Amino acid sequence: MTATATTQNRIDAYPTRNNGEVKVMPRDAAVVWGSAEDGPMDQATLDGFDARGYLSIDRLVSDEEVAEFHRELERLSNDPEVRADERCVIESSSQEVRSVFDVHRISPVFRRIANDPRVVDRARQLLGSDVYVHQSRVNFKPGFEGKEFMWHSDFETWHAEDGMPAPRAVSISISMTDNHSYNGPLMIMPGSHRQYVSCDGATPEDNYLKSLVMQGAGTPSKQVLTDFYDRYGIDVLEGEAGGAVMFDSNCMHASNGNVTPFPRSNVFIVFNSVENTIEEPFAAARPRPEFAGSTDFTPAGQR
Repeated sequence: MTATATTQNRIDAYPTRNNGEVKVMPRDAAVVWGSAEDGPMDQATLDGFDARGYLSIDRLVSDEEVAEFHRELERLSNDPEVRADERCVIESSSQEVRSVFDVHRISPVFRRIANDPRVVDRARQLLGSDVYVHQSRVNFKPGFEGKEFMWHSDFETWHAEDGMPAPRAVSISISMTDNHSYNGPLMIMPGSHRQYVSCDGATPEDNYLKSLVMQGAGTPSKQVLTDFYDRYGIDVLEGEAGGAVMFDSNCMHASNGNVTPFPRSNVFIVFNSVENTIEEPFAAARPRPEFAGSTDFTPAGQR
């Protein structure tokens, strides 16, 4: 299934990058769409996700699977064709691979986990429908060289640049290494998913070429971020390899740089509801490439 949307007569419930106008507004969409009867998670877990915007899974995949992920990441990182592909993001200072996008299409190993019931059933339960992969990647934050990623809401970017109508999407980050407080783990402002933050400025042409390396357009102001910190605080998401974090698309999140000897790597998959498929961008001249915002809406687990 592919995108066939039209831009005529659209109502934009989440305006952003609009002539300098910046707003913080209540989210106009549910967070959890399913119930305890719809999947593997109990009601307490769903309620926690609804309140905080994220949940942690201590052990999602086995040590053997983590080792397989590492071998596959090593293979991809050393493949000249992969490194030359625009889906591969290289650290400019070290020439090490930072991210490989579209891994559920490039790699049979990562295709399996993107269609695995342990992952897909949880996403379906949270979103209350079949889901498809909007984006996938493996991230590698090497020791001493890994760069930070500034505070942002993924949904603001996906809405502005991909045409995602509403924040009915969820990301899962599966840890391939131990996540310590000091090697650049994910940080989330719990509860921030309840507020949508529009951002200043227009979307630069081909913004994805910069934003996939370092968040620029779509970054809230320092004052908004300070206000959010005062209201929500910050959770630093530590955990062992093989664990995972699922978080709502509208969560305000970031990660610090990694100046320790301990690398941090993860498999990152975005699931969007098949009832929330992308249209034309709401605040960009043209859509991002397919690897950044998929127009293949085939439900995950049905490949």
